[in-house]
Amino acid sequence: MIFRTVAVDKQTKARCGELKLAQQGILTPVFMPVGTQGTVKTLTPVHLKATDTRIILSNAYHLCLRPGEKVIKQLGGLHKFMGWDGAIITDSGGYQVFSLTGLTKVSDNGVEFQSPVDGTRFFFTPERMTQIQNDIGADILMAFDECVPYPCEQDMAGVAVKRTLKWAERCLHAHKNTQQTLFGIVQGSVFRELRIECARSLVDMNFEGYAIGGLSVGEGSLLMNEVLDYTVDYLPDDKPRYLMGVGFPVDILNAVERGIDMFDCVVPTRNGRNGCAFTSTGRVKILNSQYKEDAGPLDKACSCYTCQNFSRAYLRHLFLAREILGLTLLSLHNIFYFQNLMQLIRESIAKGEFKDFKSDFLLKQSE
Repeated sequence: MIFRTVAVDKQTKARCGELKLAQQGILTPVFMPVGTQGTVKTLTPVHLKATDTRIILSNAYHLCLRPGEKVIKQLGGLHKFMGWDGAIITDSGGYQVFSLTGLTKVSDNGVEFQSPVDGTRFFFTPERMTQIQNDIGADILMAFDECVPYPCEQDMAGVAVKRTLKWAERCLHAHKNTQQTLFGIVQGSVFRELRIECARSLVDMNFEGYAIGGLSVGEGSLLMNEVLDYTVDYLPDDKPRYLMGVGFPVDILNAVERGIDMFDCVVPTRNGRNGCAFTSTGRVKILNSQYKEDAGPLDKACSCYTCQNFSRAYLRHLFLAREILGLTLLSLHNIFYFQNLMQLIRESIAKGEFKDFKSDFLLKQSE
């Protein structure tokens, strides 16, 4: 992996750059649609290419449960298995330690999971999760970490940080494929000293990139921005910074302003499947009765396939009729919207106009 910064905004920490992975050139800041099970829900790789998506996120934990990493490896790796020739980043399953409370048992050695699919019990160690990601052929791997809920006691967060750091070392030792890139994950909840301790220790381990995890779990935007403000200062300038699981436009803008390069979130596709479209003037809830006879596109300023070919009235009809095409068309539009937003962000940073761009963007939003 090669990462280089192309431009830095003069008034903020915002920066744009390029991330090179094998044959892939990825411009940053970048948004990565979520394909947890090896697919971005309702969309094909052709759809994703049409939005200029170049990297997606999948989840090693879920792919291990089904179809299993051995099946994926046997069939040529995850890229071939899902018909995607872009880049892939895989989460190690650390977030599932947090989100599947009641189905997990955490110890210093690893995590015992009970499968939500069939009840089968698995024991995942840092070495095991690294090997799974190596086997399925992801371009970027995430170290196994422990994410804590918000709110939580500082002592609890401190234990999770120590465990995360020990697991990070074990992941580094287990990672054998030099064609793949391994990122460390900064944890520490909303406790400044824990975040700084975790960031410093991971940087000493010399990972190729650094993620900030454990945010967007209920702490709110103000606290999240505060954590980013001081955490980014302890991460190296010459390596990519990835904010995990954050994806509303305002949160992306706030994080870019603080020096974040990479984002993933289910926001665009989940909202699309539920009839909510992101547009240049705010969100559109397509099931609202006001769109029953609306011949206009979702967004007059958008050049995506959905906006160029279908009316709001037709899209509303698809959702009322429970036609799958409606889910696809709104998800496609939303991914296009997010990728276009990232392009505009990159252009504004290159011109030294990011702060003005952010202000203008927020003024135009009706919600």
